[in-house]
Amino acid sequence: MVTRAIPSRDELFAILDRVKDPEVPAVSVVELGIVRDVAVTEAGVEVTITPTYSGCPAMREIESDIRDALAEHGLGPVEISVVYSPAWTTDWIGPAAKEKLEAYGIAPPGRVERDELVSIDRRARPVRCPFCKSGDTERKSEFGSTACKSIWFCRSCRQPFEEFKAI
Repeated sequence: MVTRAIPSRDELFAILDRVKDPEVPAVSVVELGIVRDVAVTEAGVEVTITPTYSGCPAMREIESDIRDALAEHGLGPVEISVVYSPAWTTDWIGPAAKEKLEAYGIAPPGRVERDELVSIDRRARPVRCPFCKSGDTERKSEFGSTACKSIWFCRSCRQPFEEFKAI
């Protein structure tokens, strides 16, 4: 009888790092900070995720893709727990993932401006164009193809682009 080694937490995260976000396939659900934790238990594999926002329409597909990725490695059954606290923030997106967003043509989120009441400042500040790197841009719509992105226009290269909103 061959006994299979239990994958480490890092190995499990490496498997899940191959699961791309269905709305932004340039980055993985791990890189976005959606996958909070993963562990092998006596019952199988437990994955903890936090949606980018509570109404994210891609969460069911992400859950299915996580299950499929683990099953491809002979791991399961998979229990997925969705946690909302602490709430997801773009601060969980690392520098490498932000570079991937920009290379994909999406302006990465900037720094979140918060006051003492922790409200988010939604004033339009200049966003660097992911194509020509100009700061001569203007927001055209607060909402893009998804609620987590806004639509911008670059006056320099004349390209429309999306920004992943800082939240």
